[in-house]
Amino acid sequence: MSTYKQTLEYLFHALPAYHRVGAAAYKANLDNTLCMMEHLDHPERAFKVIHVAGTNGKGSVSHMLAAILHRAGYKVGLYTSPHLVDFRERVRINGHMVSRQYVIAFVEKHRQFFEQRQLSFFEMTVGLAFDYFRAKQVDVAVVEVGMGGRLDSTNVVSPDLSIITNIGLDHTQFLGNTLAAIAAEKAGIIKPHVPVVIGETHPETAPVFKEAAKRCQSTIVFADQQYQIIDRDEADVMELVDICRGDKSFLKSIRMQLGGVYQRKNLATVCAAWQALLSLGYTISTKAFRNGVAHVVDDTGLRGRWEQLAVRPRIFCETAHNVDGIVQLVDKLTTMKFRRLHIVYGCVNDKDYSHILRLLPEKAIYYYTRPSVERGLDEKILAETASTVSRQGEAYPDVRSALEAVCRHAGARDLVIVTGSIFLVADLLANVNVKELLLPRAMRKKIERNSNGQ
Repeated sequence: MSTYKQTLEYLFHALPAYHRVGAAAYKANLDNTLCMMEHLDHPERAFKVIHVAGTNGKGSVSHMLAAILHRAGYKVGLYTSPHLVDFRERVRINGHMVSRQYVIAFVEKHRQFFEQRQLSFFEMTVGLAFDYFRAKQVDVAVVEVGMGGRLDSTNVVSPDLSIITNIGLDHTQFLGNTLAAIAAEKAGIIKPHVPVVIGETHPETAPVFKEAAKRCQSTIVFADQQYQIIDRDEADVMELVDICRGDKSFLKSIRMQLGGVYQRKNLATVCAAWQALLSLGYTISTKAFRNGVAHVVDDTGLRGRWEQLAVRPRIFCETAHNVDGIVQLVDKLTTMKFRRLHIVYGCVNDKDYSHILRLLPEKAIYYYTRPSVERGLDEKILAETASTVSRQGEAYPDVRSALEAVCRHAGARDLVIVTGSIFLVADLLANVNVKELLLPRAMRKKIERNSNGQ
């Protein structure tokens, strides 16, 4: 019997994992996944599915919908990727992660098949999730697409509802280098006679989605054309909003647990999805909608989306990792008051980091580092590139050393942002106690001595 640690080592190193090795793990077809579903006796047919794709926001939308459905009384599976701290974050039921024992047993039972078919890490994880959801008899699963849509391993489901949050230029080496081309890949999750919600209207992508929906005879709704999210005036409540439908008030005083300006767009998408599910016969009260949105972090364990880690100075981590995400992050910064801005930035080597660096504020103190995955971009290369676009900063080998430098320099009224990669945020949450770093040096040394049993 393997241990959980040994099982994870096998998954991460024996099976190609995109988050670790990049393009080598990408499969441009669904052959392996279809074969795996046959091998597992088609678990994907055992429960209802809501399928969520998009360049940005699909994780937040998936978690909000899972929380809302849970509050409405459903037993809800949630499949997302990547994870931040624990692999099991990818597979949850009503907020609870799959057990270590189930992961161990599933891998041991099917390991020979994985190796014969040379399955990727992601393909295997999809199989595990669907097998688990069937075994636990979930009512509905919210399934987040990994990348793209048409050829993503999750695209073997027959959903009740398809959702595409937005389209941006990301993973262009796989999905195409225009918005229309990427939209065509993501439109691959639209199924015959299955309604689809599109989060954002864009002149280059809307025709692609309309054509795909017409071809599938699917009803299509653009959330941003139906719902507007209006901030309330209450100064002491940052995330209190009203939802309007057209020019009329729809719901007032919606409390959002997820911060960030971009979450308004995600909320509009979730609202449109809620209404679509009601028309499909789901029973989801207004109270369940309100409570799910207000308690999504509590109910699902979602982390890393404008998550505050300290108060003085204010330290936030944010998983923004592409152009659209960084633009929305910078928009959020314009609404905040602070004395000085510190940005800890690190990314993977297949991002357009030269372009992204230009989008970041010039007036900031920069600390460049790298995520601890094989694709992590060398921090010295990053710092050198940043210096050519007037974003000079020091280079640090890991996020902990970068945060230590921040804590030495930042004042109580400063603002600190850790961003650039999901994997950098994962390193931060897994390995750094931010509040402890902010303690006086003598006190930190005392804590270290005590933890070492001295």
